[in-house]
Amino acid sequence: MDILRAFLLGGIICVVGQLLMDLTKLTPARILVTFVTAGVVLGGLGIYQPLIDWGGAGATVPLTGFGSLLAAGTKMAIQKQGAVGIFTGGLTAGAAGVAAAVGFGYVAALLAKPKDKS
Repeated sequence: MDILRAFLLGGIICVVGQLLMDLTKLTPARILVTFVTAGVVLGGLGIYQPLIDWGGAGATVPLTGFGSLLAAGTKMAIQKQGAVGIFTGGLTAGAAGVAAAVGFGYVAALLAKPKDKS
């Protein structure tokens, strides 16, 4: 049942992204920023956590989950460190994911054989 809920929630998030690409003039980069920002806002307000609890990876893997992670890390750092946590919390919480993305991107770049577009 967990897999079905993750699939449904992740699918709904992807459908929203596809609708934004098809029905608006937003570029993919702006949609990316919109999703991360929405995750930060929803996470900061405590609205995104019930979605994570219900949909698991369907909520944490998309970009909105990254935004929610940044908000949660910032809230936790503010409680522990005070105002300094505003600047360090999101970076600390998202460090593992960013490091993994950079590392896998580097490996993919080494293995890929890029070609010019014809």
